[in-house]
Amino acid sequence: MTSAARQAVGRLGEDYAAQQLAARGCAVVARNWRCAEGEIDIVAERDGVLIFVEVRTRRGDRFGTPEESITPRKRAHLIAAAQAYLDEHDAADRDWRIDLAAIELDRRGSISRFELIENAVEE
Repeated sequence: MTSAARQAVGRLGEDYAAQQLAARGCAVVARNWRCAEGEIDIVAERDGVLIFVEVRTRRGDRFGTPEESITPRKRAHLIAAAQAYLDEHDAADRDWRIDLAAIELDRRGSISRFELIENAVEE
């Protein structure tokens, strides 16, 4: 898959995840927030809790499931990026968590599975 194709798949997954979060009563605060520690795909808020969402979209299972793609190194980057966001937004005292939006596409490129896993990454 080309870089442009990967980006298109990623954008599709992120757009769908943002829609699903909104449908579940979350306010999307930011998308693709970047810092030195990495990127947070979606920052959302619900009931006073900041939710950092890592979106993993896969086409087929050749490279494993979306859940399997979260390596220990990626976990560390997500935690560091979340802490950087909290520091930059004077929100260190806020409740927060890191969720995973696991998305799989079928052969036609349609979403065949969506799962939002709360607290998928813990400190």
